Amino acid sequence: MEEQRALGPWWRYGPPWRGGPDEAEPRRARRPWRSTVLVTVIVLAGSNFAAHGQSHRVPLDGYARVLLLVTCLMLLWRHRHPVAVAFGTALAVLGYLAAGYPYGPVFLTVALACFSAVVAGHRRAAWAALGLLWAGHALIGLWLYRWLPPAGDKSVGITEEVVVGTWMLALVALSELARVRREQWARERADRAQAARRRADEERLRIARELHDVLAHSISVINVQAGMGLALLDSDPEQARAALTTIKAASKEALGEVRQVLDTLRAPGAAPRAPAPGLDRLPELVEQAAAAGLTVEVEGEPPHLSPGADLAAFRIVQEALTNVVRHSGSRHARVTFAHDGEALRLRVDDDGPATGADAGGSGNGLAGMRERAAALGGTIEAGPRRGGGFGVLAVLPSHLREDQ
Repeated sequence: MEEQRALGPWWRYGPPWRGGPDEAEPRRARRPWRSTVLVTVIVLAGSNFAAHGQSHRVPLDGYARVLLLVTCLMLLWRHRHPVAVAFGTALAVLGYLAAGYPYGPVFLTVALACFSAVVAGHRRAAWAALGLLWAGHALIGLWLYRWLPPAGDKSVGITEEVVVGTWMLALVALSELARVRREQWARERADRAQAARRRADEERLRIARELHDVLAHSISVINVQAGMGLALLDSDPEQARAALTTIKAASKEALGEVRQVLDTLRAPGAAPRAPAPGLDRLPELVEQAAAAGLTVEVEGEPPHLSPGADLAAFRIVQEALTNVVRHSGSRHARVTFAHDGEALRLRVDDDGPATGADAGGSGNGLAGMRERAAALGGTIEAGPRRGGGFGVLAVLPSHLREDQ
């Protein structure tokens, strides 16, 4: 609902009676009963009124009223069969005029049928139907009137035909304007739907990234501590107890962070219950790494960053240390911060050697780090170091607007 309110006035994106792309076809499939009934009443009543002022024309009889009713009922199919209805109403009106019946609102049926045909995309068919009506009207008024009722009818004159042609051109112009506007509404609806899908994809990617970072780090610590506890369970029960305590703390923290991420799915738009983690929690990461047997040395002071950049930097350090625990034989890592006023250069190095083919990570973690950095306009470089080991270098802009 909030997104709909933010869209602004309805005339920017289409009339309120039109639904979204998924509703357009079901609405179009329905017959327009209400508008057709209204047009029928106007045509029948208006023709009776017009007949009183045209005493020289053939009076309305039963055949005339049936012809008017049939012409109006054709409009029920103007959405399903716009071309057939446009030509059908034009021919019916020509038959009505050829019979000598009074002029009146019967022309409204042709106008509405051709308008619907143009809006539906059948422009040439609508133009042809209007051209047929104008040519037939001119033929009857300028030549065939001698042999057609009513008796003693006179020629209509060139000026009247020019006026009729001008009204038809105005109808064509109005129809074309409506068609262009409708196509614009359709494009805007499609663009909004695509933007909504893109936002949903980005949100799913963000949640997947958060879950990967939280679970990979915590489970790595739990795995190392569980192995240590099993190895020391008989020989050093106190050390095994300490390992179990670390497992409990790491699992509790992981559950809390996972619950915070999943809360965004249960209550979209609601404020998180806990603040997003940032570099102020770096000492906790160092302690968790120490519990897993990894000594972390921190060099430099992290600068004050926007919440988005602060979270990205924290997750990058977390994932890099997790990869050291899981994939490196080194028990020592260095986290270095360098800030030049424009960007933060964050580096995480270990001394190696790698313990398997997935040195530096299995690929998902590095991809997640690159996505986080790219979302902020930064970069990630990761690879083996010349002196041995593995290094991750993140360059993140430090001046970011909060709306980014």
